[in-house]
Amino acid sequence: MPGLTAPSDYAEEPPRHPALKINSKEPFNAEPQRSALVASYITPVDFFYKRNHGPIPKVEDLSRYTISISGLVNKSIQLSMADIWALPKYNVTATLQCAGNRRTAMSKVRKVRGVGWDISALGNATWGGAKLSDVLELVGIPELTSVTSLGGKHVEFVSVDKCKEEKGGPYMASIPLKQATDPDADVLLAYEMNGEGFFMQKDYKMFPPTVDWDNINWSTRRPQMDFPVQSAICTLDDVDVIKEGKARIAGYALSGGGRGIERVDISVDGGKTWVEARRYQKDNVAYVSDGPQTDKWAWVLFEATLDIPANAEIVAKAVDSAANVQPEKVEDIWNLRGILNTSWHRIKIQNSSCVGRSKL
Repeated sequence: MPGLTAPSDYAEEPPRHPALKINSKEPFNAEPQRSALVASYITPVDFFYKRNHGPIPKVEDLSRYTISISGLVNKSIQLSMADIWALPKYNVTATLQCAGNRRTAMSKVRKVRGVGWDISALGNATWGGAKLSDVLELVGIPELTSVTSLGGKHVEFVSVDKCKEEKGGPYMASIPLKQATDPDADVLLAYEMNGEGFFMQKDYKMFPPTVDWDNINWSTRRPQMDFPVQSAICTLDDVDVIKEGKARIAGYALSGGGRGIERVDISVDGGKTWVEARRYQKDNVAYVSDGPQTDKWAWVLFEATLDIPANAEIVAKAVDSAANVQPEKVEDIWNLRGILNTSWHRIKIQNSSCVGRSKL
């Protein structure tokens, strides 16, 4: 592709922040430390999780770079970056989350396939770009179209990456045309992040626990296009040592489909009793799950200061604006791909005074 090179090896990888926790070196997959993840509402680019399926493409000349739009459309075109920049620009604050976030915890129930992610395979950024609905109008597809005149029902995105899963071919993904042409869905062809500038057929599908790699039938399930309600505690490790007394418990909560977070509940006794945490997004702006000043595609941060008893089990669970609640046990939602682990996030606490006595 003009202006862009897709390397076949990892000899020219870009630098990464040394604080990232590396889960895979080639291809490079990494996440920030959980305590750094919620240090700010907007995740800095350096601390955003890195998810790759092959070597990083190199931009050699952005002015020569073009994208092609073709398929079941009345006319095919090529657009330069100048063409895309000429369209109205929109900024959308949204959380991007890997479907395998919290996969490591699910793999402790039964073995799963995929990169072993802790709880930080997500981030919240302000994305800038043209609305995809505006781009598709350039090929004669009007807003709120479900099917093109030639029968097209999806928008497929094809990269220049060389991926092992595709035997050296490109990474691909797709979304329904109805979503792509809806201006209110805020689907962007993004060219900025924080101001800086086939695969779907056999992956990212949710199967019941009875399905394994010997009896799987990919055609029986739809690709995962949305995400259930989710939350996690970021100020503590899954097994941690702290003193008895008051402690700040903080983390993130989010839900798919633009649904807000109605409540985050925290328990220090394994789920027997609960305390509601404070939710927030922007400084000096009260968070309302469906309020006009809410970033509906973004995560919500939460915090609560609680008395921590000896050998506590701290639990977090969120409720979204449609009253969806996180499931209690990871065993109940286990699946062979290890995706969508939205079970209660549990932290086991050993008090430092108890640990000290045990060593005497």
